[in-house]
Amino acid sequence: MDKILEGLVSSSHPLPVKRVIVRRVVESAETPLSQAQCRAMFALSTRLILQGPDSFQRQVGRQVLEAYARFHRDEFEAFFNRGLVLGLLQRGYGGLDSRDPAILDYVQAGLRLIISCPSVLELFALLQVEALRMVCERPAPPLCARLCQLLGDFPQCLPRGRKLSLAFCQQLVRSIAHFQSQGSRESELRLYVSQVTQVSGLLRSIWKAEPDTLLPSLQELFAVISSTDTSFEPSVALASLVQHIPLQMITVLIRSLTTDPNVKDASMTQALCRMIDWLSWPLAQHVETWVIALLKGLAAVQKFTILIDVTLLKIELVFNRLWFPLVRPGALAVLSHMLLSFQHSPEAFHLLVPHVVNLVHSFKNNGLPSSAAFLVQLTELIHCMMYHYSGFPELYEPILEAIKELPKPSEEKIKLILNQSAWTSQSSSLPSCLSRLSGKSETGKTGLVNLGNTCYMNSVIQALFMATDFRRHVLSLNLNGCNSLMRKLQHLFAFLAHTQREAYAPRIFFDASRPPWFTPRSQQDCSEYLRFLLDRLHEEERTLKALSSAKPSENMMSTESLAQETANKAQVFTEAPYTGDEERTLIEKMFGGKLQTSICCLNCKSTSQKEEAFTDLSLAFCPPTSLENVDMRSITHSSEVKDDCMVQTGIVASSPVEESALDTSLAVSDGCETVMNEGILKDHLPAELNSENITDSDLYRVQYTKNVSQKPVSENTPSVTDLLNYFLAPEILNGDNKYYCEKCTSLQNAEKIMQIMEEPEYLILTLLRFSYDPKCHIRRKILDNVSVPLILELPVKRTASSLGVVSKGWSVDIEFSDTGENLAKKLKPSAAEEACCPELVPYVLSSVVVHSGISSESGHYYSYARNITGSGPSLGLCHQSKNMALASHGSLLAGEISHAVIENDLDTNEMSKEWFLFNDSRVTFTSFQSVQKITSRFPKDTAYVLLYKKQNCSNGFNANSANGLWVNGDPPLQKELMDAITKDNKLYLQEQELSARTQALQAASTSCSFRPNGFDDNDPPGSCGPAGGGGGGGFSTIGRLVF
Repeated sequence: MDKILEGLVSSSHPLPVKRVIVRRVVESAETPLSQAQCRAMFALSTRLILQGPDSFQRQVGRQVLEAYARFHRDEFEAFFNRGLVLGLLQRGYGGLDSRDPAILDYVQAGLRLIISCPSVLELFALLQVEALRMVCERPAPPLCARLCQLLGDFPQCLPRGRKLSLAFCQQLVRSIAHFQSQGSRESELRLYVSQVTQVSGLLRSIWKAEPDTLLPSLQELFAVISSTDTSFEPSVALASLVQHIPLQMITVLIRSLTTDPNVKDASMTQALCRMIDWLSWPLAQHVETWVIALLKGLAAVQKFTILIDVTLLKIELVFNRLWFPLVRPGALAVLSHMLLSFQHSPEAFHLLVPHVVNLVHSFKNNGLPSSAAFLVQLTELIHCMMYHYSGFPELYEPILEAIKELPKPSEEKIKLILNQSAWTSQSSSLPSCLSRLSGKSETGKTGLVNLGNTCYMNSVIQALFMATDFRRHVLSLNLNGCNSLMRKLQHLFAFLAHTQREAYAPRIFFDASRPPWFTPRSQQDCSEYLRFLLDRLHEEERTLKALSSAKPSENMMSTESLAQETANKAQVFTEAPYTGDEERTLIEKMFGGKLQTSICCLNCKSTSQKEEAFTDLSLAFCPPTSLENVDMRSITHSSEVKDDCMVQTGIVASSPVEESALDTSLAVSDGCETVMNEGILKDHLPAELNSENITDSDLYRVQYTKNVSQKPVSENTPSVTDLLNYFLAPEILNGDNKYYCEKCTSLQNAEKIMQIMEEPEYLILTLLRFSYDPKCHIRRKILDNVSVPLILELPVKRTASSLGVVSKGWSVDIEFSDTGENLAKKLKPSAAEEACCPELVPYVLSSVVVHSGISSESGHYYSYARNITGSGPSLGLCHQSKNMALASHGSLLAGEISHAVIENDLDTNEMSKEWFLFNDSRVTFTSFQSVQKITSRFPKDTAYVLLYKKQNCSNGFNANSANGLWVNGDPPLQKELMDAITKDNKLYLQEQELSARTQALQAASTSCSFRPNGFDDNDPPGSCGPAGGGGGGGFSTIGRLVF
């Protein structure tokens, strides 16, 4: 029968005829045959299967073998023995190599036919050994896939015993690492992917059945991809294994890898680069999850050198993967993490910038819903990066044009994404006993290192930095090549905005800005420092402008020395004549206002006027509010009380809160009080005060004090508005304080009135909390609580001629029908020559500097601040300011309207959500409620310097300046500044990495205790521990404290 079959299949008969005869041969398998005949049929069918020249002969061989083996099982069991199988696997068959997958096909078919025979157990044992041998020989993908298919169908053939099983898994991993695709056509690639999937599927089955083999297999995998041998590049087919690793193991595995001291940086870099290459493997799941987890793990242990190298090396490859839909989701996830975490330098993002526009256009043009969704995600990522690295309009303009129709994330969302993604924001995977250097706090703000009792400077600088318009002006200045103080301030602001450090050490700026009379490393007055700083900046800019307009031959002295000399002369810029807006200095534009002093002789009614500029107003506390103990002396000599209420206009050599005889120590009146009925008022005065000699101004003082005293009990706490009202009250100059009238040529009683003629962009208010104690020769602190309003209305004098249109976009509404008797009742006759009426200009609180302690010589400063600009919505404040409140039965000084509703709106408004507490190096989120309650909770912590921002109806600062597009609202940094920040950020990351490695080595040799960073919520923000208050041990503390 075998001869007939052999002749038939090789004959030239038609194929249908051959198939009929073959069917007859298969049917004859049921007839009894001798052992020799069976062996001949088995040998022929084996030859046809393995060496058949065409598919017909191979098919005939399989049919005949299956039929005769079924009916002659004993004979086939004797034929398909250990020797045959071993010979096939090791030597092949005839001209067929042993590595041909057909060999395994035949073996698998034979195993199916004798599966119920006892001899199959011997074959299983043989195949267990042969399978391990084959994978050790690094079979090609087709053979390896065929072997894995056989082992999957017959798991009895898998190597048994922990040692052999583990060795098989490890060798199979290495075999996959040697896989290479043999073609580039789609069909060939699909076949290759299916073969790799077959192999990885077998490993998954083994790991599931024998969990002990998983971790060693992964260790082998890491050993392969971390190899630094340049002669061998592992296949990306290893990516097929990642999807079979349980995600629950991420934390353990990443921690093990990143903290293993035996893993060298070069090996980790190679491993990470190759894992990123795996993003190219189609259909593999969770590759991006493991890549991101490893990136975060390395960031947590501060191995920033690896992260920087890998990011710059692979960021473009990851970006290019976005072109391929199959791998796009994983590639975008990894790209987002790499870019958002690489925040110390724009280098990585700028590598991709030239390719972004083409990719965006491609997504737009293909019209697929998936592409549209990915485009939205990509756009959000791009906006985040351009926000963080503003200052490159020439690079970003084409991108902004390409994505202009797509939704843009809010600034709050961008900040949140950036803060959560930075390397320094990753949670540490080190043991809890290791304290690591942290990056910026969750606020995204940078603290300032205390250089030794420099909290007075730190609190002021943070308040100025958070004055958004001022900060943007400073950053926009072109000061290259200039060594001025403004240049140093610009440098400091740039680092506060862009450094990766948790806190920046402002040593250079401190040395340059410290007043000469300030003793180093001793506590100082922050208000005095602020005044000196602003005056220095103002005088320096004036000097620079003068030098730039002078001839070169006349400029022999350096700019810095001239500025210093000018500052040391303590000349106030208020004495300079008025100049146009373009000639005003930045300090004048931001903080400068104007006051008009009017002194009216009560004898001859002649009036003298003088206009002065100011940068801040110092507010004294009101006298006792009860009228029971008020006598004539408390009224007529009220100027003595107000001697401390000074209008600070420049540098003062002595302490700003000591008594002074300077001309700027003036009591202030609004100059536009309402007429009061003297008869009615006098009826309510005590008998000793009901005198015909009481002047109108005296009556006002009594009325003002009475108004304060009649407040409800809950309102007894004075507010900043009350202090400003008292500051603006008229003052009678009499007794020892009489005014010399040139017209009368003698000392006369007079009325002094000061009015704000021009309001500043930022209003600085200093509460005069320190009074000199002549007995103890110290400046004691007034610990009275003062309510700080979110909204403050500043009365600004507008002349009648300017009522129609007021400068700076403010228009004043007045009913001109309200004249004659009506108007006379509302306006008090004044010594001023022209009628005037104040406009209430609205201000919103920007920052508060708090002093913690009981004297000016000790304690601590910290500040509350928030981001706020003059542009954008102002919740109707502009509209309200247009209506002049010509109130009767009271004075029109600082605004007295109820702001409860407006403050509530402001508190819920988007611009008021983020309040920050700046306490030297520490920056945390807080709220306006914390500002309001600070003194009630911590009696020694009191508001000292307040910064209010004027609410303009129009933008105060153009974000699209001539310097180019300001992506995040701040101007672009000069290249020199950006380079310095990038360099320092890299240095910081290296410091972090070195510190982490040192701590890891120390932790390996000794144990350490962990003390949480921060203080108890029950301690005040200004405290340094349980004692609180920054004053040390309470009111009996002696000497200075070092913070």
